[in-house]
Amino acid sequence: MSYTIKPKKITFKKTEYEWFNYHETLREISRLREQIETPFDEDPDDPTIVKGANSARNPGDPTGRIVTRLSTNKQLQYLTEVVDAIDRVYNALPDSHKKLVKLRYWSKGKDLKWDGIAKELNVSRRQAFNWRDEIVQTTMEVLGWR
Repeated sequence: MSYTIKPKKITFKKTEYEWFNYHETLREISRLREQIETPFDEDPDDPTIVKGANSARNPGDPTGRIVTRLSTNKQLQYLTEVVDAIDRVYNALPDSHKKLVKLRYWSKGKDLKWDGIAKELNVSRRQAFNWRDEIVQTTMEVLGWR
């Protein structure tokens, strides 16, 4: 017997928010990566910089510092995890569900209501809601959210 925990309403809304903001999140990831990879004045409090008597003559490993910053940036890790989950779920969806995602979450300017989305998909409003619930629930499972 399979036991499924009913998702909390706030988690459901948060997951939907991530679908709505998917493209913005991709831009934020690019911006963060660029900010981390771009050389800048060394921060004296940066734990990735080797300190010591030879530090003025030995610049250390700038590539290593960048890799460390990329791998330890918690915001970048979180955003990447969310985008990866959405990508996995989206790529596994049937075409009808993908069309729902595009209409509901990724079409700017159209701003269709559920009746309009259902009409575009040639399904009932209830069926469109069921598909939405499946998409959000699957995303929550992939992310490990409850």
